[in-house]
Amino acid sequence: MVEPRRRTLWRELPILIAVALLVAILVRTFVFQSFWIPSGSMENTLQRGDRVLVNKLVYDFRDPERGEVIVFKSPMEWRSDPADEDFIKRVIAIGGDTVSYDADDERLSVNGVEVDETPFLYTDPVTGEHDTPSKDNYEFTVTVPPGRLWVMGDHRWASGDSRENYIRSGSDVEAATISVESVVGNAFLLMWPLPRWDWMDAPEPFEDVPNPNATDASRPR
Repeated sequence: MVEPRRRTLWRELPILIAVALLVAILVRTFVFQSFWIPSGSMENTLQRGDRVLVNKLVYDFRDPERGEVIVFKSPMEWRSDPADEDFIKRVIAIGGDTVSYDADDERLSVNGVEVDETPFLYTDPVTGEHDTPSKDNYEFTVTVPPGRLWVMGDHRWASGDSRENYIRSGSDVEAATISVESVVGNAFLLMWPLPRWDWMDAPEPFEDVPNPNATDASRPR
């Protein structure tokens, strides 16, 4: 005798719900997770209250690349509140890169190549002026250690990032950079609010930056 379909559905429904919840938990834990933006450190790219979708799996297969926006577990020394664990910044330089800022031309360079950051640096909505790439035109030259990243917010004058912690720590490069292992994932999609929905690709200016090995090979010996 065949059991009525309605009774079978009600019997299977708790199993279907449990499976759906398990899949959702696995996806959130290992693949994708949304993060809410609480501060203005990444303006105008990201505004307060935005939500981004983060790919947590991609860096299991490769390291972060220059220009990508990442979420990472911040060093305790970077936090104004110990509970503020997750930070979001842009990768400016990777292990082996030399990143520098020259106040005369107000351009940041990576491996000797100037990077035009105007497409993503903060723009004042009233005056239309951009942040300088380094607050107060503070000059620096830093070689990033292997396995670490130099990260900065797009709103340079309002971001607790590598530059700020380099100054605060008395030019300690380890304290100013984050480990690749601390990276949670790549913020690849601005998903909310819907009118600002957009893919967050690495900007073109970083495509011209040579790898540090290529830079060294071009030097006379």
